[in-house]
Amino acid sequence: MFIPRSVFLDRDGVINVDSPDYIKSWSEFRFIPGSRKAIARLTEKGITVIVISNQSAVNRGMVPLETLEQMHDRMRRAVADGGGRIADIFFCPHRPDEDCGCRKPEPGLILAAQRRHGLDLSRAAMVGDSAKDIRAGRTAGCALTVLVRTGNGNSAIEELEAAGESPDHVAADLDQAVSWFLDRKA
Repeated sequence: MFIPRSVFLDRDGVINVDSPDYIKSWSEFRFIPGSRKAIARLTEKGITVIVISNQSAVNRGMVPLETLEQMHDRMRRAVADGGGRIADIFFCPHRPDEDCGCRKPEPGLILAAQRRHGLDLSRAAMVGDSAKDIRAGRTAGCALTVLVRTGNGNSAIEELEAAGESPDHVAADLDQAVSWFLDRKA
């Protein structure tokens, strides 16, 4: 067992409260309690944190790209103010019907992050609140996948079980997921 060197985090439902109407502005963005502290704990241990997120609201015409980028800048600053660091953010702007290779469950975003940052996926983990997140992590070759119950986590457990799949761990939230990582032997 090992502590991962890099952790990929889904955004909506893991870092911030998700919404069925999408997060369209900073005023709608609310951190899940403990998520900034969890990212700070990863940062303190020298673990690279990268956000991997489907953001189809862009191509649905609901969120201008500039607004999404401003939200991400503010999220990064708020995380930094709490002692954490998000090394990079990769997002897919495509709708599900656009058939791209970057929309989770496809592994494109993780693989792009791997190339840009020279990451060893055999020492990486994916944390998400959906079956798509877990499948993207597995397909990309992440050593660990963790499903958090925040966001869509409970329905994702049912979906994964019905398909005969499972994450390596299920945690109540990101903070508990980070505790699980850090309790592992190096």
